[in-house]
Amino acid sequence: MPELAAHIPDVPVNQIREITEAAWRTPGAITLSIGEPGFALPRHVLEAGIACLDRDETNYTPNAGIPALREAFAARFRAHNQVEVGAERVYVVDGAQQGLHFAMSLLLAPGDEVLIPNPGYPTFVMTSRLIHAVPVRYPLYPENAFQPHIEDIEALITPRTKVLILNSPSNPLGAVIGEDVTRQLVELAVKHDLWIISDECYEAFTFEVPHTSPARFDSVEPGKARVFTSLTLSKTYGLTGLRIGALICPPGLERTMNNVMEAIVSCVASPSQYAAIAALTGPQDYVDAAREHYRSNRDAASAVLSEKGIPFLGAQGAFYLWADVSHASGGDVRAWVHRFLAESGVAVAPGTAFGSIGEGWIRIALCGDQQELLDGVKHLPPRR
Repeated sequence: MPELAAHIPDVPVNQIREITEAAWRTPGAITLSIGEPGFALPRHVLEAGIACLDRDETNYTPNAGIPALREAFAARFRAHNQVEVGAERVYVVDGAQQGLHFAMSLLLAPGDEVLIPNPGYPTFVMTSRLIHAVPVRYPLYPENAFQPHIEDIEALITPRTKVLILNSPSNPLGAVIGEDVTRQLVELAVKHDLWIISDECYEAFTFEVPHTSPARFDSVEPGKARVFTSLTLSKTYGLTGLRIGALICPPGLERTMNNVMEAIVSCVASPSQYAAIAALTGPQDYVDAAREHYRSNRDAASAVLSEKGIPFLGAQGAFYLWADVSHASGGDVRAWVHRFLAESGVAVAPGTAFGSIGEGWIRIALCGDQQELLDGVKHLPPRR
């Protein structure tokens, strides 16, 4: 048969899925390798999606989404970030991953370079490879609490650099970029005329520190604004399977955004959109309860790691713990997590799924049942 496109082998394997699918094949395994919220969805959200189907409202929606949903996303963004964003800049997408592909397809030509955090979410690299762009990883070092250094990023910028990807709160790190550094990162993008794609999937979940969106420091003038903001309801409301999120674009790009959206997915399923309206505009008890659950799980798991002498990054946001198991992993944490699963029945994500600086580290998901989480973490080998 004909060969696949030549660049497809350059799209790396997602090591998170690799270990998670191995766990799903292991009877009784404790799966701490994937970020899947474990709460039942609020009834009013489910009923909104069901009512859409009952009305047989199953036709196309506008490319950019149902107007009421675009306004609901915009209203939430205004309230949480003190940024004036109108609904005309909000594009409803088929989950944050489709939003990321949308933005990168819009901004990157073949051979263009995109700056990606290391450690950073694996689909940043996977998507850039898929569209023929060149991922360039900027380092986030343990000695700097995995925060970005402006100098490290600037040293990697070349005439081919077009996009800087930011992710705060971070998956996998749980780190939150502070206000001053966020402002400096936007200033760096202005200095070198770069676009910014800001992945804010976990913006609803921070602990002890506030979330700061780069959009706060962006220009509001068409032709000068440069920040695309990626949002999702997968994590905020546990709607992972409904595939619903938003991409907020700079002003002046509306017609182009519609055209590209039509070429990628046309529009998002209408039942998911009506469920999203209910989630955004209805009671927020789910979000508040989830935040406290993740905070409690973070504290409980952190205590176990401390007892075992295992170094970890104190999570400021998202729902992950980033832990150093280099004393046990023997320089190949990807292989070690599979041995650990086979021996203990516990799956954790290898740090190398997120970049070379993740060697020797693991990501532990905090979003499930607390007792199961603690049962899993207690199997980790202590540091002697």
